Amino acid sequence: MRGDGMKNRRMAAVVLMTAVLIILQIFPVWAKEEQLYALSAVLMDGETGRVLYGKEAYKGRPNASTTKVMTCILALEMASGDDYVQVSRNAASQPQTHLGMREGQQFYLEDLLYSLMLKSHNDTAVAIAEHIGGSVEKFAVLMNEKAKVLGCKDTHFVTPNGLDAEDEGGIHHTTARDLALIMAYAIKNETFVHITQTRDYTFSDISGKEHYSVHNTNAFLDMETGVISGKTGFTGNAGYCYVCAVRQDEKLFVVALLGCGWPGNKNYKWSDTKKLLSYGRENYSYVLLPDLPDLPEITVTDAVPEENSPYPEKKKGSGYSEIYRRLKVHVSLPEKEQVKRYLLKKTETIIWKTDLPDKIAAPVRENQKIGTLRAVLNGKEITSCSVTANEKIGRITYKWYVNKVFQDYFH
Repeated sequence: MRGDGMKNRRMAAVVLMTAVLIILQIFPVWAKEEQLYALSAVLMDGETGRVLYGKEAYKGRPNASTTKVMTCILALEMASGDDYVQVSRNAASQPQTHLGMREGQQFYLEDLLYSLMLKSHNDTAVAIAEHIGGSVEKFAVLMNEKAKVLGCKDTHFVTPNGLDAEDEGGIHHTTARDLALIMAYAIKNETFVHITQTRDYTFSDISGKEHYSVHNTNAFLDMETGVISGKTGFTGNAGYCYVCAVRQDEKLFVVALLGCGWPGNKNYKWSDTKKLLSYGRENYSYVLLPDLPDLPEITVTDAVPEENSPYPEKKKGSGYSEIYRRLKVHVSLPEKEQVKRYLLKKTETIIWKTDLPDKIAAPVRENQKIGTLRAVLNGKEITSCSVTANEKIGRITYKWYVNKVFQDYFH
C-alpha cells in the first residue's frame, strides 16, 4: 500500500511538472504585468499591426509628446518642406520645452520638423499646426481624422504637442495599442525615419540672423541595434511615455509605453522597452499564410443542363424533375497577402475557414462571389478573400424548354 502511494505521488508530480512546462511555453513567465513599470504597454508586430503582448493595451491615457509623431506625419503629408512658417503669438508663448521662437519670425517647415522630433519643442508644434490647419483646433480635427483612418479605437487629440488639455471631446489621450499603430504607419515614410534618426541638427530662421542647434533626446537610438525611430514624452498627468520601432533578427517590432514612471524613474521606459523586445525576439518567428485549401464543388439548382445532357425526366403529375449542376469555385489571394508575414509563437497556427453555401440557385455569373475564405489566428480573422464561380450557369425556364425543343427537332 505504501509503495502504491509513493508511485501515485510521483505520477502526480510528473503530471504537474508537465502542465507547468506547457503553461510556460504558452505564457512566458517574464510577461507577468507586474514585471513592467508602465501602466500601459504594447509590443506590436510592425508589419501587420497585431498586438503580440499587451498590458492595459486599450485603456486611454495621456500620452505627452509622443503626440508629435502624428503632428510630424501630417506635416510631411500635407505640406512642403520649403514652406515658410510664420510664428504667431500663441506659438511663441508655449511653455518649455521650447525653441524660443518669437512672434513674427519665419522658418522653413523642414527645419521645424527637426526641432519638433529631436528636441520636442512645444512652440514648434503649435507653429506647424497653425501653418497647416489654420489653428490648433482645426489641426486637432485633422489629427483625429487621421487617427480614425489608421484604425485607432480610443484616441482623442486636443493639442499638437501633447501638453495636457481637454475639450468638448474629452481629455487629450490615446492607448498603447493606438500609439503603436501610429508609429507603425509613420515609419513607412522615409523622411520621417531620416528625421528621427538624426542625432544633431543645426538651422537658422529665414532671415539668417538667428541660429539654432537641436540634439536628439531619444537615447534608445544608441542602446540597441536596429532602432528605426522613437519618440519620448512627459507631462505631469502622462508620466514618462515612449514609442519606438525596432528591427531585430529581421523582425519588425513596435513598442509603446504610457505612464512609465514619474520624476525619479526616467529610465524605466528603457528597461521596459528592452524587456518587450527581448520577449519578442525569443518567442516569435515569421510565417506566411498556409497553402490555400481545396474547395468543394457547390450544388446549383434550377440549372440549365450541360451540353449533350439528356432532357430532364417528366415527373408524375406535372412538371419536370429538378436539375442540379456542380459548380467549381476558386479563390485568388492577392500577391501582397501571399508574401505578407506574421509573427507567431511556436504554439500558434493560422487556419483557413470557408464560408460557403451547400447549394445556390441558378443563374450564376462567371466570377460571381459565392462565399468567403478567411484566415483565422487565435479565433480572430486576420485576412479574407472572396470565393468565386469558375463558370456561368444559366437558369432553366419554360422559354429554355421551348427553344431546346425547337432546336433539336426542327434543326
